[in-house]
Amino acid sequence: MSNSDSFLEEVTEEVRRDRMIQFLRRNALWIGLALVVIIGGAVFFEWRKSAAEAAAQARGNALWAALEMEDATARAEALAAVEMTGSEGLAFLNMQRAAALLAAEDRAGAVALLEQIAASPDSTAALRDVARLKLVSLAGDTMPEQERLDILAQLLVDGHGLRGAALEQRALCRLMAGDMAAAEADLQAVLIDARTPDVAKQRVSQLLGVLGFDAAPAAQDG
Repeated sequence: MSNSDSFLEEVTEEVRRDRMIQFLRRNALWIGLALVVIIGGAVFFEWRKSAAEAAAQARGNALWAALEMEDATARAEALAAVEMTGSEGLAFLNMQRAAALLAAEDRAGAVALLEQIAASPDSTAALRDVARLKLVSLAGDTMPEQERLDILAQLLVDGHGLRGAALEQRALCRLMAGDMAAAEADLQAVLIDARTPDVAKQRVSQLLGVLGFDAAPAAQDG
């Protein structure tokens, strides 16, 4: 590179430097504000993240402490004080509260919570179905028979994970209504379902025996 080329390059670089300095001086305020916004936004984001993590940890600790309480009434009160966020979290919390209220012999309170979960479109389908099954079981004859049957019908579709338990509950409904033949048919259906757990089959067999029915499933004939 010749001396003239080197000189021109140095002059060009100096001009660029001067222009940059002039630009920074003219826009120093806006550049400063932009830096404040960027840095402040990053700090605020980290603060919110830390605050959310701390709040989640606090909720988890409060929930665990409540569930560890042996006294059912105190457990239900402690669970009611937990501020759970999100529809699924709230539905889970209410399921635990319903169990605590039932243990505390507050059936009406438990039923009210289960009705809320079963009717909420924000609850997961699994939680709604479990709530429906528990609702029918707890409500008993305080709920009209047809209403109980309508609720159970949603769980009796082929392949549903709670079909066997729903059949048991429908059999009990029919027994209470005096329809012995229909109750036996439901109980036999539980026995022949390959997905029915052994403990449930044993329970149903015992119930059939108490009622004077044949405890051997009809499907064994074929």
